[in-house]
Amino acid sequence: MNDLIPLARAHCVPRRGHEHRLTAASIRELMPQLPGWALEEDGHALCKTFTFPDYYHTMSFVNALAHVANAENHHPDLSVHYDRCVVRFSTHDVGGLSENDFICAAKAELLA
Repeated sequence: MNDLIPLARAHCVPRRGHEHRLTAASIRELMPQLPGWALEEDGHALCKTFTFPDYYHTMSFVNALAHVANAENHHPDLSVHYDRCVVRFSTHDVGGLSENDFICAAKAELLA
């Protein structure tokens, strides 16, 4: 978990344009810092399903993640269920993944 600290302590900065999209090599280098996270088939999003014992814990996670996302101004797509939440990060303004997605995924990991 110590690998997450540098990413989790970083802050998002606005990213616009394809020049801010991470290369496949950069993505491969960052992925080991996010255990349990996966790339979507097209490689344009990071996803993870977080599981919880009940709805209360699921919603507590969702609300905490919403607070972090608002503070970072980088918002995930969420699919919320009784005992789980699927979190999906991508940066639409770069047409794929940016450093912001990895920063926020690390912050979500610490919340769980």
